[in-house]
Amino acid sequence: MFEAAEIGHRVSNEAYEEQVPALRERLLAAQYELLESKKVSLVVVVAGVDGAGKGDTINLLQSWLDPRHVRVHGMGLPTAAEQEQPEFARFWARLPPRGKTAVYMGSWYTVPIVDRAFKRSKNTHLDTAMEHIRHFERMLTHERVVLVKLWFHLSKEEQKVRLGRLEKDPKTRWRVTETDWKHFELYDRFRKVSARAVRETSTDYAPWLVVSGNDANYRQLTVGQAIATALERANATAGAPEPTPPVPPTPPEVDGRTVLDTLDLKKTISKKRYKSRLEKLQGELALLVREEKFKKEEALVCVFEGADAAGKGGAIRRATEALDARMYHIIPIAAPTDEEAARPYLWRFWRHIPARGRVAIFDRSWYGRVLVERVEGYAPQAEWMRAYSEINEFEEQLADHGIRVAKLWLQISPEEQLRRFEERQQTGFKQFKITEEDWRNREKWPQYRDAVNDMIERTSTELAPWTMVEAEDKRYARIKVLETLVETLSR
Repeated sequence: MFEAAEIGHRVSNEAYEEQVPALRERLLAAQYELLESKKVSLVVVVAGVDGAGKGDTINLLQSWLDPRHVRVHGMGLPTAAEQEQPEFARFWARLPPRGKTAVYMGSWYTVPIVDRAFKRSKNTHLDTAMEHIRHFERMLTHERVVLVKLWFHLSKEEQKVRLGRLEKDPKTRWRVTETDWKHFELYDRFRKVSARAVRETSTDYAPWLVVSGNDANYRQLTVGQAIATALERANATAGAPEPTPPVPPTPPEVDGRTVLDTLDLKKTISKKRYKSRLEKLQGELALLVREEKFKKEEALVCVFEGADAAGKGGAIRRATEALDARMYHIIPIAAPTDEEAARPYLWRFWRHIPARGRVAIFDRSWYGRVLVERVEGYAPQAEWMRAYSEINEFEEQLADHGIRVAKLWLQISPEEQLRRFEERQQTGFKQFKITEEDWRNREKWPQYRDAVNDMIERTSTELAPWTMVEAEDKRYARIKVLETLVETLSR
């Protein structure tokens, strides 16, 4: 895997000085075109052997580019605060908007490779981590992020010489740490693990470039040309639509019966029964989120989706009445802001994933990609079709981190929706709840019905199942929502 980087690549000083001016012009021209078009963003992943010149090369690259539009992130092992959230959350948080560039010094590869090299994990864990990485990188490239992955390599002998030389010089001694020498002692093991990781994640959409770190001139020109080429190609193809999948999303049911048809919307609960159940379930929920295990190991994400006027707000209020206000956060989701629209669509949801012992309640959610964006045509078919697998991967990462995911769809009939719409229009303190958009959405009831059935079929998983809530009777719906939350935390 790394043999080609050990054959002694070199570039003379004369050749280097001759090539640098033209390369710098290419880089700046491509960077400014990127800034002007704002159609894609650039993410540079820097990894490899200690002492192979990663820092020097990136520092030089910043001087060749306009540094005002480049952010360099030092991403080592996660801090205590970062460990409170899933591993990928810290990388999502630092994704650049379109038109900008981010450099990850250390990345989503660091923890899996280090853990395996130190035998803190098994090959199966490494393979699982690489699979998650492939999904992540595929999504980024689909969402108009250009990935340049650079692996800086030195042979074992070259690394020993390089670390010794840096440590001997008082000006560079600070750059060599005890960790570097520990890694050197495990060089053979790191090489084997790294080769496996690079091999399994060098894909057509995000290939690795292995860079020989032995000669500074060669290293710097290679990296500069790779980034210039990536930017030029991205600028040339930015905005091109994804090919539309050749198959329909889901074939229609032969008998015309769908998941929504199985709901008995006539279900009700008496007022007396409602009051006793409400008090009991709120008490159980309050105790569950106060348990020591939940505080130290778990979190809860609640997703509220449903037909307009189905009673999501009322159900959320009954749930939060049981919670300490310091423990939960309600996130209302509307159309994305300019800041959110400039990044991959899951970025704005990753920002709100709770730390351990906390609850995040999403009033609407990432499912907008396969509901409103699908029906209203905001997302082409290629985008919302691949969103099903992207969402499943996202929720799997939450579950793997100990985050319980409760997804609730509140359903009412078209007739009940019309009655509630008219009631809102006639009641002064409810008029803010009804908009022209609600009436337009109502006209597309059949299209939303198809989208909801597809969503449930494709994203109700064993880790994050959907709960269908019959919401014609608001009291019944609120009780079923609380029962679902209690069951989710009790599993």
